[in-house]
Amino acid sequence: MVRRVLVTGAAGMLGRAVTAEFGRRGEEVLSLSRRELDITDPAAVRSALWRLRPRVVVNCAACTDVDGAEVNHEQTYLVNGLGPKNLALACREVDAVLVHVSTDYIFDGEKGEPYGVYDPPNPLNVYGKSKLWGERAVAEAGGRHFIVRTSWLFGPGGRNFVETMLRIGRERSAARVVNDQRGCPTYTVDLARAIADLVESDRYGTYHVTNSGSTTWYEFAAVIFKLAGLEVELAPCSTAEFPRPAQRPLYSVLDPFPLKETIGYLLPPWADALERYLSERQKIT
Repeated sequence: MVRRVLVTGAAGMLGRAVTAEFGRRGEEVLSLSRRELDITDPAAVRSALWRLRPRVVVNCAACTDVDGAEVNHEQTYLVNGLGPKNLALACREVDAVLVHVSTDYIFDGEKGEPYGVYDPPNPLNVYGKSKLWGERAVAEAGGRHFIVRTSWLFGPGGRNFVETMLRIGRERSAARVVNDQRGCPTYTVDLARAIADLVESDRYGTYHVTNSGSTTWYEFAAVIFKLAGLEVELAPCSTAEFPRPAQRPLYSVLDPFPLKETIGYLLPPWADALERYLSERQKIT
């Protein structure tokens, strides 16, 4: 049976990938950008869901400017915290499944080994705190839901680390990149596939979904330059040497259990995903 799937934040990097994935599966996809549906407006959310009556809502709408969030507290909490609550309550009313996308930044990085889905969160920055607020609001609403935590996203249609490094590689002969933050790069195309498979499983709950393996930003950059054929003199630096407004966890690797036990597979290694992304990007350009 064809399902009607509503994607919020559909103009963003992940929203585009999710729209394409459900479309490939023959689902009826309704893709709404931020201008078309402001998830911070509870009346607009409720009206849209009653009018459209989706069976599944995938929330890709988010304020993702981690450093900007340190200044724009109110807007960040409205979008990342209250927005998911509005969606969750409306989904419960129309009996729709909600998929809410969250982040590794709800953890403080002190554990030193991969974080499980039930490890206690302790976000270090406003962005992480707002995303945790959204997670808890979705859970408290009491409807059928998936919370999908992911990290270090890259893919077509948005700003991301890969695109930044490619631009730097074209413009400069040298670069310094942080080498003491470790996480899991994730390709939006692979994440979208896993989200669709989770929806088909009907096994609601919290999941960690990233490409396999972990790396540092410096190591990630080195592979980007190598695969792209860019000659850049790359130097590692510490987080302390590259201060940013928002504090980042030094270790935010996510343990995928029980993802494989639920959908039957783990996502491919991040380097494989990066190679596929660069190959697809080359075809487009």
